Amino acid sequence: MIKIRTKKKLGQHFLNNDDVAKKIISYHSNRKNVLEIGPGIGALTKFLVDEVDNLLLIEIDKDCILFLKKKYKHLNIIEDDVLNIEFNTLFNKNLSIISNLPYNISSQVFFKILENRDSIDEFTFLIQKEVAQRVCSESGNKTYGILSVLLQTYFDLENIFEIEPDKFNPPPKVFSSVVKGVRNSTKNIGVPFKLFKNTVKLAFQNRRKTLRNSLKALNLPKTFTSNSIFSKRAEQLDVKDFIWLSNEIKKNEP
Repeated sequence: MIKIRTKKKLGQHFLNNDDVAKKIISYHSNRKNVLEIGPGIGALTKFLVDEVDNLLLIEIDKDCILFLKKKYKHLNIIEDDVLNIEFNTLFNKNLSIISNLPYNISSQVFFKILENRDSIDEFTFLIQKEVAQRVCSESGNKTYGILSVLLQTYFDLENIFEIEPDKFNPPPKVFSSVVKGVRNSTKNIGVPFKLFKNTVKLAFQNRRKTLRNSLKALNLPKTFTSNSIFSKRAEQLDVKDFIWLSNEIKKNEP
């Protein structure tokens, strides 16, 4: 039997509780064209192989790949860094994603999902509790930020349940949470995603400042920035406000 040692540089914390694994999978609705990111030694995989039609795995750890291939003869595994992968090229149709995500790449994966938002129907992620709280946070909260706005624009999010550190090997120093996202009906928000993302990022860059100050770099006309919304801070705007603001910025670009 191959013994797998976790690698700190890869942020590996292997889930070692079958009941938790089954519970996570039970919340994932899709059972066709499923991508699992970073399966490790297969805590989720061993339950997915019998339930999913067209399961694809992405794993960067050669030891884990060897372990999985010996245990499951017909698994389709891509050996690569998930951040190098274009999700919309993996299946002929839309996909869903499930993962016990390494904490150190969770934000990058979320941004990658946003880039491929029209190809992804659903995701179910086991991530750091604080990150889960942040992406699901509503306006008016200190945890509300860039990813909160961008993800909630295109996905209906739910922070489902917490998981204690002792359910992992090695145990992380923090609690974890399972977050589910389902693609909503938002397609065209009236502006390119790049402009929308840039507006949101600039607004939160100095979150204690009003929008009038945080968006100064855009050189917007004073007739526009006299609008009362510019007296607010970024955390006071909801998703609809940011969409409206981005569209107005496009109209008022110098």
